[in-house]
Amino acid sequence: MSKTAYYTEEGLKKLQAELHQLKTVERKRISQQIAEARDKGDLSENAEYDAAKDAQGLLEARIAKMEDLLANARVVDASQMDTDRVYIHTKVVVRHTENGSQREFTLVAESEADIRTGKISVGSPIGKGLLGKARGEVADIVTPAGTMRFEIVEISR
Repeated sequence: MSKTAYYTEEGLKKLQAELHQLKTVERKRISQQIAEARDKGDLSENAEYDAAKDAQGLLEARIAKMEDLLANARVVDASQMDTDRVYIHTKVVVRHTENGSQREFTLVAESEADIRTGKISVGSPIGKGLLGKARGEVADIVTPAGTMRFEIVEISR
C-alpha cells in the first residue's frame, strides 16, 4: 500500500512522460534483445539471453513502481496554500544558527528532489525537520553529519 505523494503539475507530467518512455520504447528494446538472444541457440548456456531477461524483470518492476506512484499522486496548487508554515512546494529560507549562513530550499516530492537546484524531498531529514515550522521558529534537524539548527527566515511560494 502506497502513501499519497504530492507533485507539482510539472513534476507529474515528467513522471507520466518517463512511464510512457519505459512502456513504449524500453519494453520494445528489451523484447528485441530477448528475441535476438533466443535466435542464437541453446538458452541454457546463453548469457546474453539471461542478461536480457534480467533487464526485462528490472524494467517491469520499475514500471509497476511508477504506476503505483501515479495511482497515488496528487497535484498541489501552490497558489492555494498559505505561507504561514512550511509545507510541500514551499520555498523556505533558513539560517544556520551556528555559522549564520543562509540557504533557500523548496520542499518537493521525493521524485522531484534535486539538491543542485535547491529542491529537497519532504522525506529527507531536512525536509522532515522543516515541515510545519513557522517564520522565526528554530528546527533541530538530525542528519548523518550530526544535529543542525536552522532558523526559518522566510516562507514563500
